[in-house]
Amino acid sequence: MRSRESGDGGEARAEAFLAERGLRLVERNYSCRSGEIDLVMLDPTPPDTEVLAFVEVRLRGPGARVDAFDSVDPRKQQRLVSAARHFLMCRDEWQDHACRFDVVGIDGEDGNLRWIAGAFELAG
Repeated sequence: MRSRESGDGGEARAEAFLAERGLRLVERNYSCRSGEIDLVMLDPTPPDTEVLAFVEVRLRGPGARVDAFDSVDPRKQQRLVSAARHFLMCRDEWQDHACRFDVVGIDGEDGNLRWIAGAFELAG
């Protein structure tokens, strides 16, 4: 349970961080058979279009061997892409939006939060 509680706290911090930057929450913890998306956010800032951001939040404890961003390996990326496709297939209102995949990393040593918008591309 402790890990889930930490994850929920990290997701809440990431959501607040992104909201401060103008993104709006669409859905939290979207889950389907192929995977889970921590946050689905709408980014209104690109010129002339809104972008649907599928956000993976990674919390790394002190002494973690792998950086938060490196932990989103190709296998994890594929699960996120599959879950995003399922989300879009089930929600007609979002199908025509541009999409991207973001990663928010939270360092367990100092609690610093870093965000990479468009952290990886849709593949496969």
